[in-house]
Amino acid sequence: VHDRPPRITAEMHNFLVVGSNAREHAIARKLRESAVCSTLSCFASSNNPGIRALCDAFTVGKITDGAAVTKFAQDNKVTVAVVGPEAPLEAGVADALWAIGVQVVGPTQQLAQLESSKAFTRELLIKNGIGACPKYCVATTMDQAKRFVASVGPLNYVVKADGLCGGKGVKVGGEHLTSDEEALEFCEELLRDGGDSRVVLEEKLVGQEFSLMSFCDGEFCAHMPPIQDHKRAYEGDTGPNTGGMGTYSSASASLPFVSESDLACARAITESVSRALKRKCGTGYKGILYGGFMVTARGVYVIEYNARFGDPEAMNALALLTSDFGRICEAIGAGTLRSVPVEFSDAA
Repeated sequence: VHDRPPRITAEMHNFLVVGSNAREHAIARKLRESAVCSTLSCFASSNNPGIRALCDAFTVGKITDGAAVTKFAQDNKVTVAVVGPEAPLEAGVADALWAIGVQVVGPTQQLAQLESSKAFTRELLIKNGIGACPKYCVATTMDQAKRFVASVGPLNYVVKADGLCGGKGVKVGGEHLTSDEEALEFCEELLRDGGDSRVVLEEKLVGQEFSLMSFCDGEFCAHMPPIQDHKRAYEGDTGPNTGGMGTYSSASASLPFVSESDLACARAITESVSRALKRKCGTGYKGILYGGFMVTARGVYVIEYNARFGDPEAMNALALLTSDFGRICEAIGAGTLRSVPVEFSDAA
């Protein structure tokens, strides 16, 4: 347990990190460096000695249990919480923390549907005129799935579970799926056994993927440098999605294959998504908007949105962040992000 005495001023905060993976270690390390960090606590899903060594208080429990997380927060007089993984957001842990007066970097359960339902996100993009979507279908029956597969041509599709699958609920035609029959079997498996009442099928895009994560306070977005990850197992990316095996960022706050106009387009899409979420849900999105984009010959498309820092993308972005992360988190909760510096080093 961290034994540095608390530093208390009117501006100081008692921070809480929810989660205990590499992403949360990067978050905790950056919060511990903050000039406004008085104490640091962690509600973890498993023991992480690296995080524990940074913290004044550390406990292991069920991170989707809002009552347990809020009790721990109250016991440690937490003022600002950062929710790392997606599962607690889907379970409404951010709502529970807000209800006891804790500012949260992480969206409410309703807003977290941006990640917890791929159909929600596609419909949000289309209904708000944002576009950037491939041809897609939200299928609730096998007949709908069969019609879509036939309409886009052999293996020219991606099949996605609608809900959370830890980055492993996606299969690509011609890569993970070797025939239309296999694709339809996967659809049937998702509808029958996956706990989903619907499956999302999309026309396959060809291009380079990149991630753009953005701090958002409900009104204003401050963008991080773009990052590319390596999800597939085995040499030559021939294996299944792993949920993230490694990432890289590049100097000059861009990537070799991303043009200035591509990056401007992705940033504009994220800002439009933030506004659309506020219109739909009636409240602003406070947390990390993490867009997965693809640069194609036809322009920039949205692959998906996540409602938190990427793991391992957080390690790239936070290592490059030169501004005070604690102040940024405070500003996200307070809705004052526009007034604090958000700057990154010009390094890879």
